[in-house]
Amino acid sequence: MTQITPEALPAELHKAAGTLTRLLTKLDESSVAEPSELPGWTRGHVLAHVAGISKAMARQLEYARRGESIELYDGGMDGRNKAIELAAGHSLAQHTKSVTTAVEAVIAAFDSLAPEDWQARIAYRDGTVFDGGLALWRELTIHASDLGLGFGPETWSRPFCEHLIGFLAARVPETYKFVLQPTGLPQLSIGTGGTSIAITGMLTDIAAWLAGREPSLGSLRATAAADGVDLPELLPWPSPQPAAR
Repeated sequence: MTQITPEALPAELHKAAGTLTRLLTKLDESSVAEPSELPGWTRGHVLAHVAGISKAMARQLEYARRGESIELYDGGMDGRNKAIELAAGHSLAQHTKSVTTAVEAVIAAFDSLAPEDWQARIAYRDGTVFDGGLALWRELTIHASDLGLGFGPETWSRPFCEHLIGFLAARVPETYKFVLQPTGLPQLSIGTGGTSIAITGMLTDIAAWLAGREPSLGSLRATAAADGVDLPELLPWPSPQPAAR
């Protein structure tokens, strides 16, 4: 499985940011209020969240430079949710300004890092600046697809899909091991349980399913002991909060 490095990540962040900002030009005033690919969220909700996570991650880097730590969002997850609801109904011009300003600022913050800065500690997942950069890559890429503007999971790169699968291994229930068999690529396993389930399909479809998104290139097939079975239920998305100690 390809492992993204701090040296390679900035270029991926620029690609993801470029895709997202280009998609803004496909919107008009009415389409901002239309449903996104996320149940219960309009495109305005998605854009408000993208602006919010970009600002939050830039703040993580700002504090890390000072050797300090601060929670990801003002007011925690409640503060995050309230901010999204307040901003979701903004006009296209307001969303365009807030998203482009926030994304440009956080990309510039990552661009300015020295090699040693990537391992500075941040509050997000009790991790490092590098962990924060990977999180931003996921947020920008996945939510660009959530806008439903023709840039779905089928466009996700192999390095991104492989990173996402590794990150989302935490969603495998403890009793299972998933043997992933992406079409035309080597198989890989995630999870450590005693019951093996083979998941066969396109790499992008496997990644989309693990991310709770709709596979777009074809149906996935699950088998256990050579018999077809339903795709298993997944555990929740890994929490952004540090693990309890």
